[in-house]
Amino acid sequence: MPVRIPLAIAGLSALLAAPAIAAGEHAHPAAVTLPEGSAVPWQPGPPNLPQGTQIAALAGDPAKPGPFVLRVRFPANTVIAPHTHSKDETLTILSGSIYHQHGTTMDKSKGEPLRAGGFVYLPEAMPHALWTTDEEVVLQVNGSGPFGVDYINPADDPSRAGN
Repeated sequence: MPVRIPLAIAGLSALLAAPAIAAGEHAHPAAVTLPEGSAVPWQPGPPNLPQGTQIAALAGDPAKPGPFVLRVRFPANTVIAPHTHSKDETLTILSGSIYHQHGTTMDKSKGEPLRAGGFVYLPEAMPHALWTTDEEVVLQVNGSGPFGVDYINPADDPSRAGN
């Protein structure tokens, strides 16, 4: 029994020390920590999302097979035209508000407002659209890659603007 007590204390000490691990200093290669108050590593969004979109990859890579977690920030008055994804997606609204609508055409009178704490599960190939009004929104997107945005109308893809 005396041998187990020091081991238990050592194990407890390791658990208590775990929250002190800063982002990037992983105790295990698969562990990712972003302590409260840490700066989110925002980058410009890809060209197929509206201008002004910012993305932070917190875990995984949506372009590669496997799970990923992204934060996405859309500015006020942004429209993400009807689109689908090849894999399931979940959206959790972290701040601000956004409207969400299912379907292949956008009708802003039928959108559902989602505020901080709101959640949406979208099965693969479920057509939907999103838009913001007078405030920016920050979403957390969880899914599995490879993952992308497939616009119902290819002309709605911002990366095709001017082509």
